[in-house]
Amino acid sequence: MNSESEKNPYIASDKKLILFDGVCNLCNGAIQFIIKHDKEDVFRYAALQSDIGKKLIEERNIDTENVDSILLIEPGVAYYDKSDAALQIGKHLKGYRTISGILYLIPSGLRNNVYDFIARNRYKWYGKREQCMIPTPELKAKFLA
Repeated sequence: MNSESEKNPYIASDKKLILFDGVCNLCNGAIQFIIKHDKEDVFRYAALQSDIGKKLIEERNIDTENVDSILLIEPGVAYYDKSDAALQIGKHLKGYRTISGILYLIPSGLRNNVYDFIARNRYKWYGKREQCMIPTPELKAKFLA
C-alpha cells in the first residue's frame, strides 16, 4: 500500500480504479470476472497502456519495470500493487471477501513471489492481444477513456 493524498479529477472519489494490462488475456479475463462480481459498482477500469493509465502511473512515480499487470487506486487514500491489489479487489467482491482475508494472512513477500511468477508467465500461458480490450456499450461507462 502506498499513500494517495492528492485528489484526482479522473476518478470519482467514491470509486476505486483498477489499472490492468490491456493486452493480457489473463488480465482481461480477470477484469470481466471482477465486473461480473462487482455487485456494489465499486470499481472503474483503465488499461495501463491507455493515456489515463500512463498519466496515473506517472503521477504516482510507479516503476512499471516492477509492476506491470495490476494496480488498485483508492482516490485520496492509497494505491495497491501486486497481490495487495488483487486481495483488496477481492475484499469488495461478493463471495470472495473471506478468502481475501485469509490470503492476507500469508506474508506479502511470499504472496508477491507467487504473483510475480504468474505475471512473468502470463503471456506464455494465456496469450496476448494485439490491442487493448474495447468494452461493450453497456460497460463503456465503467472504463475511463
